Amino acid sequence: MLKRVFQLFFLIIGGTLGFLYGPYFIDLVSSSILDIDHSLLENEFLLKVIGMVVGALILFLLTAFFMDSILQGVQFLEELILKIPVMDFLFGIMGMILGLIVAALLSQATNFIPVVNIIVPVFLSVFLGYFGFRLGFKKRDELLSLLSLGKLNKGAKKEGKIQYESKILDTSVIIDGRIADICKTGFIEGKLVIPGFVLEELQHIADSSDALKRNRGRRGLDILNKIQKELNIKVVIYEGDFEDIQEVDSKLVRLAKVIEGKVVTNDYNLNKVCELQGVPVLNINDLSNAVKPVVLPGEELNVHVIKDGKEHNQGIAYLDDGTMIVVEGGREYIGHHLDVLVTSVLQTSAGRMIFAKPKLLEKAL
Repeated sequence: MLKRVFQLFFLIIGGTLGFLYGPYFIDLVSSSILDIDHSLLENEFLLKVIGMVVGALILFLLTAFFMDSILQGVQFLEELILKIPVMDFLFGIMGMILGLIVAALLSQATNFIPVVNIIVPVFLSVFLGYFGFRLGFKKRDELLSLLSLGKLNKGAKKEGKIQYESKILDTSVIIDGRIADICKTGFIEGKLVIPGFVLEELQHIADSSDALKRNRGRRGLDILNKIQKELNIKVVIYEGDFEDIQEVDSKLVRLAKVIEGKVVTNDYNLNKVCELQGVPVLNINDLSNAVKPVVLPGEELNVHVIKDGKEHNQGIAYLDDGTMIVVEGGREYIGHHLDVLVTSVLQTSAGRMIFAKPKLLEKAL
């Protein structure tokens, strides 16, 4: 069927060329080589009909030798197009159309220049059409984010700084679960953006053969379900992906730059990467440390020493909120409650650590 379509196509092309240019060619040949009755040459319509028949026949015979190669090329091109994702192909076509429009506009400047007005438009059309297709194909994720998410940040500015509205959740903060409670209190404004590649990572964790990882993954999915159904906050699922990047953390940083959003995490390393690349980040651990009760050096605490520390003669205890307390000389009090005096407090994005010594030791001194 395809072969017949191409044969008909070449017949029409050959006939059209022969109808348009056949009389000129016959006139040229007859005047120099053939001895044809001039009365016949004066019948222009007849010459066009003869040219149409001859042109169709010539092009049909010429292409008959290459028909198999042409069909193979068409089939190869068809298979190649079918392998391209629909969204990528559509954005490539959009880019090509824009490239051709630009080429047409630029070609207007060469209309009054002989020869150039023929060559330049063709060159611009081919070059900008191809360049536009490649640009639309490669930048699909950025263009998709602008179209589907509506440019999540509306560009609102306050005091010369962009007011970021989109909060991008990473895998660790979803599994952590505290983000749901924070959203419930109303401290998170704007939209929550959940990338598709983060959902895929959560799904892989939830399907893990390791029971601990599997439980963490399922907890993360439950937290997302709670945020979407129970909380009064807009949640957007970002369907795009950055196929040229393998690491999920790097994809999060790229996405934050594209949609001008903030990354919400409790991952210390991702926090540092965002800071190095100038991407705004909200660290849940920083928020947790900020709202913890303030413990000052010299304050008395009653703690339960549960294990020994890394250094010699140290004991480890914890506050109710999970803050670690390192008790100097507390190893001998493991398993007992002990009054201690705070000597120093170390606070970082990774958490807060309190150093203390037994109050009994202070009295002895």
